[in-house]
Amino acid sequence: MCARSSLYSNPKPCKHLSDYKLRCVSNGFKDLQKFIKAGSNGRARVDKDNTEVPRCSFCNGYRGRLFMCLICSSVSCSSHVGLHTQSENGHDIAVDIERAELYCCLCGDQVYDSEFDGIVVSGRVKDLPMDKNGGFEGVEGRSIKRRKLDSKLDPGINDDLKKARLLMSSRDQRQKSCYPLGLRGLNNLGSTCFMNSVLQALLHAPPFSNYFLNDRHNHDQCPIKSGGKPCLLCEIDTISSAMLSGDHTPYSPARLLYSWWQHSTSLASYEEKDAHEFFISLLNGIHENSEEGRARDDSKDKGDCQCIAHRAFSGLLRSDVMCITCGFTSTTDEPCFDISLNMPTSSFSFKGIANKAVKPNEQIGLSTLSGCLELYTRPERLGSDQKFCCQNCQGTGSSLKQMSIKRLPLVLCLHIKRVEHSPSSKRFLKNDQYLQFPFSLDMTAYLSSSIVRKRFENRIFAFECHNSDSSAAYEIFAVVSHFGKFDSGHYVTYLRIKNQWYKCDDPWISEVDEETVRASKSYMLFYVQKRLFNIPRVSPRRDPLASGSK
Repeated sequence: MCARSSLYSNPKPCKHLSDYKLRCVSNGFKDLQKFIKAGSNGRARVDKDNTEVPRCSFCNGYRGRLFMCLICSSVSCSSHVGLHTQSENGHDIAVDIERAELYCCLCGDQVYDSEFDGIVVSGRVKDLPMDKNGGFEGVEGRSIKRRKLDSKLDPGINDDLKKARLLMSSRDQRQKSCYPLGLRGLNNLGSTCFMNSVLQALLHAPPFSNYFLNDRHNHDQCPIKSGGKPCLLCEIDTISSAMLSGDHTPYSPARLLYSWWQHSTSLASYEEKDAHEFFISLLNGIHENSEEGRARDDSKDKGDCQCIAHRAFSGLLRSDVMCITCGFTSTTDEPCFDISLNMPTSSFSFKGIANKAVKPNEQIGLSTLSGCLELYTRPERLGSDQKFCCQNCQGTGSSLKQMSIKRLPLVLCLHIKRVEHSPSSKRFLKNDQYLQFPFSLDMTAYLSSSIVRKRFENRIFAFECHNSDSSAAYEIFAVVSHFGKFDSGHYVTYLRIKNQWYKCDDPWISEVDEETVRASKSYMLFYVQKRLFNIPRVSPRRDPLASGSK
């Protein structure tokens, strides 16, 4: 690993985990070691009693993720783990029974601890059976023994346990054999779900992934890496290769996290970060690490840099400010990696969306993506604190501002602003309102050419246009969703691959249907131009970026 910067300091771990270790002196870890077992797939899990299926102490459920408190060994499901923490003071740290991973109930996310990791590895290896040669028996051999053992049991005993094992086994086999190449889970390194969710979206964006697939960045010849400094492009290239290796075991993007910390030292910590903030920071880091970005004068940046970050994600916004007094309009172009959209105010509460499709007569009161885009491109009167000095009449009276899109990117990222300030409580709250979004999106109505023509009632015919009708048509390929409060919670990504949706929840990959995706609390929506959607993995001669297409 590269030498540390003198300005860099190690990020502090979860404070709740530190408090737990201070109180218990890691005794909870040691007591847990004897319950760490190796499952039929070779992964570690917590198996306290082989004769009983663990159930939530609140709802008696056994499906989904279950957590065992390290203080009192009480079991809670993901829906009630917070209630246990609230009812029992100091019971903040639990362990995921199926994954054998630490979980902070207050942070609402996984946390990493090297001592606990060593105990898990020790317990898992100890539980693996030995073969005749003195080595550890393979997964296939253990599965055969398990089937023989299960065949001797009374069919009427432990039905729930057998069903749970069958579900786990079928899921693991499906994960290894049926999921498409390039789909691989990412381990949570301690409240890093924000990073994993964005990486899954980026690595499945066709222009971005093809750049690394075609070896457009050679880490062996990277001047940054050879100079002893961490390079974000090199680390993403490594992850891209790992995702396409055919190995479906979860990958740990630790080196990328370290490189990002070096680039954004102010964000280096184990605390939960905002996925959108990471997305912008990562693309800026890629730009700075790229050869094209280093040779460019950023003070004259108009979004036309030839680095992969700009070529794939950069668009151009147009800001028109019109003086109401004389009618003069001042126009400014602003490069962007994404478009941040406000949600229209609504009191609608959507329930049961995951179990049924949205009907046309149910759309009243819903927030829609088209409504957010119309709100974004709607003229707004500037307030008294945003007075505009007109270059024509030199007045500082009232003015109108209108945003539009002058140039669309290959990959369109729409960021939904879900954090609002409550005047009554004087604090920030998360807007969990349901947002209806289309899988196919036409951006023609929001282009500058359309907005200006509409403003002048189609009296303007000649207009500089950077996009054809075909490049304004998009298909969705990724949705980043957030669950929980705005300052905590969990991020997951839904990926659309060949019209099949997959849920990427850190190391876990599962198939989901369209209704589950539509019902998610979308935070970032990723669209790609329709002509690039579902394009096959290409050779360098067919790489759309290699031909200079925009």
